[in-house]
Amino acid sequence: MASATERTLTSRELNRALLARQHLLERARFSVPRVLERVAGLQAQYAPAMYIGLWTRLDGFQRADLTRALEQRTVVQGTLMRSTIHLVSARDYWPFAIGIRQPRRDWYQRVTRDKPPAAELERAAQELRASLMDGPVRRTELDRMVTAAFRTGVGLWLDLVRVPPSGTWERRRADLYAAAEDWLSRPATTAEEGVTLLVRRYLSGFGPATRAEIADWAGLPVSEITETLARLRAGARPAVRYFRAEDGAELVDLARAPLPAAGTPAPVRFLPVWDATLLVHARRAGILAEEHRPKVFRTRNPHSVNTFLVDGTVAGTWRYEHGHVQIEEFDPLDKVVRREVDEEAEKLAAFHA
Repeated sequence: MASATERTLTSRELNRALLARQHLLERARFSVPRVLERVAGLQAQYAPAMYIGLWTRLDGFQRADLTRALEQRTVVQGTLMRSTIHLVSARDYWPFAIGIRQPRRDWYQRVTRDKPPAAELERAAQELRASLMDGPVRRTELDRMVTAAFRTGVGLWLDLVRVPPSGTWERRRADLYAAAEDWLSRPATTAEEGVTLLVRRYLSGFGPATRAEIADWAGLPVSEITETLARLRAGARPAVRYFRAEDGAELVDLARAPLPAAGTPAPVRFLPVWDATLLVHARRAGILAEEHRPKVFRTRNPHSVNTFLVDGTVAGTWRYEHGHVQIEEFDPLDKVVRREVDEEAEKLAAFHA
C-alpha cells in the first residue's frame, strides 16, 4: 500500500541528515553506550577504528573511555549485522542478535557449499557452550574445541563475543572469546522486537532511507523490513513518516528525527576504516562520491582506508605515521580548508599519542 509522503528531500538534505544523526556535524555529549545506540553501532573489524569512530563523534572522548566500557560490559563486540563484527551497547546486543539470528542461519545454509546439517551444527554449538562454562578462551583454543568442518557455522548457533583485554587499543588482536549469555545478561526479547529495534536504530543513525537500504545494512529480507514498518506505521500516532528522494524512491524515517537544512555547515571530520557512513547502504547521502569509491574500497585492500570529510564529503585519505597524521587530498584544498584539516589532524595525532 502506498504511503503518504511529506515532500521530496534533496541529496544535500539527506547528506546533512546522515551527518547530524552520526554526530558528524557536532560532537555529542553522551556516554559511550548511548552514542552507540544513536549511531546504530560501529564496525569493529579493526580495534583502533572503534576508538577513532567514537573520538570523531564524542566530545572529550578518551581512549580509556571505551576500554573501560568494554571491561565494565556496558558495550560489547560481536558478530551482528551482515555477519560483521560490530561494537554496540550491551542493551542493544541481544535484540540485534536475536532479530537477525534466523536470517543469518538461512543465508549460511543458502550460500555455503559442503555445509554440515543444521542439526549437527546445533549439537556442536551445545558442546562448545559446555566447554565455555569456565570462562573466556583464546581463539586457538576455541579452534581446538571445534572441528574444522564446523568452525565457520557454529557461531550462528552459539552467540560469541570478543572480550577484553583483547580487541582494544592496547591489545588490538581480538583473540579472546566468551559465550554471550555468560558475558551479558540475556533479557526476554523476541525476534520481532529485535527487528523493530534494528529498524529504529538504523533510521536514527542513517535515515531517511528506502526499505532496501535498511535491509542491506541489517542483512534482513526486504519483506521483513516492510512488515516491521507497517507495525511502526499503525496506531493513532505513527512512529514513521515518508518522503521522496530526487529519483522518486520512497524514503522512510522516524517521525521526529532531525532534518537539518541543506545549507547547514559541516566541519572537517576524520573517519576510520570501514566507517558505515561510506558503505553502499548509505550511498544516497553522497558522503563518498562514486568517482572516489575505488580509492577507498579496493579489491586488493580488504581493510579499506581512513578518510576525512570536507563539507560533508570524502575529500581524501589519511594515515598515522611517526607521531603525525599524513593527509592525501583527492583534489587540491584551498588554504582556509587545508588549515581546518591540519588543525583536526593535529588533534587526531594527539589522540593517537
